[in-house]
Amino acid sequence: MADIRRLPEHLVNRIAAGEVVERPAAALKELIENAIDAGASSISVLLEEGGLDRIEVTDDGCGMTAPEMALALERHATSKLPESLIGADGAIEQVVTLGFRGEALPSIASVARLTIESRPRGSEAGWRYVVDHGMLAGEGPAALPPGTRVRVEQLFARVPARRKFLRSARSEYAACLDVVKRLAMARPDIGVTLEHGSRRILSLQAGQALADRVAQIVARELKDNGVAIELERPSPSGTMRLGGIAGLPTYNRGVADHQYLFVNGRPVKDRLLVGAVRGAYADMLAKDRHAVLSLFLTIPPEDVDVNVHPAKTEVRFRDAAGVRGFIVSGLRQALSTGDRRSAQTPDAAAMRRWTTEPAPAADTLGSIFSTRAWSVASAGVHEPASAWRAHEDATLAVPLGRAEEAAPMPADAADYPLGVARGQVAQTYIVAEASDGLILVDQHAAHERLVLERLRAAGAGVATARAQALLIPEVVELDEVDCDRLETAADSLGAVGLSIERFGPGAMLVRSLPHALANADPHALLRDIADDIAQHGPTADGGSLLLTEKLELVLATMACHGSVRAGRALSVAEMNALLREMERTPRSGQCNHGRPTWVKLSMTDVEKLFGRH
Repeated sequence: MADIRRLPEHLVNRIAAGEVVERPAAALKELIENAIDAGASSISVLLEEGGLDRIEVTDDGCGMTAPEMALALERHATSKLPESLIGADGAIEQVVTLGFRGEALPSIASVARLTIESRPRGSEAGWRYVVDHGMLAGEGPAALPPGTRVRVEQLFARVPARRKFLRSARSEYAACLDVVKRLAMARPDIGVTLEHGSRRILSLQAGQALADRVAQIVARELKDNGVAIELERPSPSGTMRLGGIAGLPTYNRGVADHQYLFVNGRPVKDRLLVGAVRGAYADMLAKDRHAVLSLFLTIPPEDVDVNVHPAKTEVRFRDAAGVRGFIVSGLRQALSTGDRRSAQTPDAAAMRRWTTEPAPAADTLGSIFSTRAWSVASAGVHEPASAWRAHEDATLAVPLGRAEEAAPMPADAADYPLGVARGQVAQTYIVAEASDGLILVDQHAAHERLVLERLRAAGAGVATARAQALLIPEVVELDEVDCDRLETAADSLGAVGLSIERFGPGAMLVRSLPHALANADPHALLRDIADDIAQHGPTADGGSLLLTEKLELVLATMACHGSVRAGRALSVAEMNALLREMERTPRSGQCNHGRPTWVKLSMTDVEKLFGRH
């Protein structure tokens, strides 16, 4: 028979430490969470060498007596489960504190030198315990204000197998900084400071508004390029609430490091939530760009299991599909309130080129004007022109555009935020004059968004889905698997005007196209839709997108087929019609790939370009 025996206590603690404390950032997370749970209003963090040499967390919370400190250093001893819940069914589900396992302090103490000092409020003196890699090394009185101070040194010094797998001090510091940011973001009512060596990294005041705290931590411009979120919906056991701030699609990053997700105040990195965010922004961002946001989901404790991971960074929901749908629809609803807004920070390099372009010589200027680079459009008549014309000596490329004769701004100019069309540049960009600046519109990107919103409105029943029946139904040959995918989505596609039906094992019959896509190529359209359905089948959490979510992604592909292309000359009436529809349409500030559809140069900026301001 196998020789079964109990493991010694110090080895049990080291095994637990492997689950909870895999790096300095993990230890720091546990200590800050303890400070928050202790009711602290101020938390100070000190790091040396990214936490490899020293981690120190000081708070002004409730503090502990000497016997309480001794008990806290034992495994599975906690003050965070009320006596009434211990032994009761569902006790863990009722936990509302950040920590509750009672493993953090003994686990850290088993792989480092830990000094803990604490003084309860109302007590005249504090007490100190020193535990060196699992062995009590000393105790005695300590002088400190009410609260607790924990210092961790020599992390994994006696566990070389773990120490050698730690990264550089710079990498460990980055992980620690991320932990502090996420926990500080969750509690804007608590003041937080962070020092690394002799440098003050963060200094966050207590009592900040959530939007101010998020903007200070993530990026100050997020406040001006984001929308507030405040929604609620019934859940199986009560009410779900979603709050925070979501960046406009045009305000995005190349990595997903600026997505901060919280469940009941607990920072998480949950695959279901990440997938929901990606689904919400799917038709607004390019595939290699990521949203910037801070989302706070509040849900009844019995509807979420926070005990599925030792570090409590993952959760499990009772109604995963409901939570996902709530986040996707909530984000889309909030972003639609941004309407025409777009991230409007001008590209610095582009602006420098305005001011550093050398002035051409006099004979060059004469050549430019002799080419009639601009032609005037009168009363709906304009000269068709190519986007660019090379100069005779091939030394200068001259833009050939069209400009409307100057006319006074209408009296109701304030009702036209995107201004009045004045011309077209390179048959791609509309030039408009607003009451307070100059506006450039990318006609293809803008129209692509407008077509998408028309299709979406038709599919949602907001408007009647207009269909253009084909005189002769079109047969589109595809792989059998692609035909199966399209057949599954046929009813949903029919709701937006695309009527298709199976026509044998490897073909689909197209009977009508959405009115907005009347001139689209049915063959190319169905191939792209089939590819989209295939691509967006499995999600990050291993499940499948709902058909409604797949349709949202498919609509973006359909919109691209029906939009005004770059290189098409537009009349002034067409330009103004496009501007007016943009002003009425939600999310018209960004195209379906997250790029801005328009940019604005204020009159102050224009005057600066000419040295007038």
